[in-house]
Amino acid sequence: MSVAPGETGSVLALGSNLGDRAEQIATAIAEIADTDGIRLTAASKLVESTAVKLTGTDDRAPRYLNAVVTIATTLDAAALLHAVNAIEAAHGRTRDERWGDRTLDIDIITFGDSTSDDETLTLPHPRAAERAFVLAPWLELEPDAELPGAGRIDVLLAALPAADAVAVWPASSGWATR
Repeated sequence: MSVAPGETGSVLALGSNLGDRAEQIATAIAEIADTDGIRLTAASKLVESTAVKLTGTDDRAPRYLNAVVTIATTLDAAALLHAVNAIEAAHGRTRDERWGDRTLDIDIITFGDSTSDDETLTLPHPRAAERAFVLAPWLELEPDAELPGAGRIDVLLAALPAADAVAVWPASSGWATR
């Protein structure tokens, strides 16, 4: 990822399992790119995955479409979180149920090499190393990337159970952000 002086590189993961999932993600990526202080550097193909709930995977819940974007930003981590939360809210995201179905979810996976563990934002994302739907699309964008404190993402992805595998969503081969 190309980061200019004064910018911080960040990885964001997007997911949607309600409504027009592909449209939600494509529109959100465009809105991220249009946010002051954010420069979109890359967007992955869409991948489809089983919903993950507090109790584990849920084959009965609507399946998720997921993508990863890399950005360079002049925002600090708190301002970036505020910006992505506003985009989620504009897409009808509600926070009624932890790990519930959602129109749009945007997680900050990394923010440079920053680490934090507070009630507002944990960096790097505490479960990213366990999620093929984050690691696989990220690997597409940055084959040599490392998740701070956890290791190379290709190694992390290879260590996950086969049941966690994700599939490239067929319609995403030619999809583009707006």
